[in-house]
Amino acid sequence: MNEQNVLGHHIRQLRKAQGMTLRDLAEKAGCSESMLSKIENGKGNPSIKALQGISKALGTNMGALFQPDAAPGIVSHWGERHMAQMTTGRGVVLEYLSPHLPGHTLQAHIHVVEPGGSSLGEISHEGEEVGYVLTGELELTVDDQTYHVKEGDSFFFSSELPHAFRNNGAVTARVLWVNTPPTY
Repeated sequence: MNEQNVLGHHIRQLRKAQGMTLRDLAEKAGCSESMLSKIENGKGNPSIKALQGISKALGTNMGALFQPDAAPGIVSHWGERHMAQMTTGRGVVLEYLSPHLPGHTLQAHIHVVEPGGSSLGEISHEGEEVGYVLTGELELTVDDQTYHVKEGDSFFFSSELPHAFRNNGAVTARVLWVNTPPTY
């Protein structure tokens, strides 16, 4: 199942489990029924704002919508982890280090950001974020302040502050990124 189908499958599954119609979810999420239908059928590419509204209306987070069904485990082996193209960014792949399971209070992944890759605009949400640049470099903007972080640097900020990132470097950046509560 590809990423768009996983997203649509999970939205439909959660919506039906809560006894909601497309119209109900659209009203709660602040989007159109037709857009939801396209997303559920793997034909729509929602914005981050739409995903925030949908996940909030469903009582979950964005990460849960993309995570494939998986059994919990203690160890996650390289090459077997879920990788997802970040629909809220360009040239960004998320490598999930921890599965999203009900009751989990944090989420860890590696942002793999190609040169020129970026988030598509700023986002803000509840919680906190911490990151550590494994390789490469990023331009990180938090609350209209821009920071240049490179290999070995770390960062921490309240997720409620508007934030975005971009790789202006010549090499792929790999950033260990942890969110609490789970977001992506």
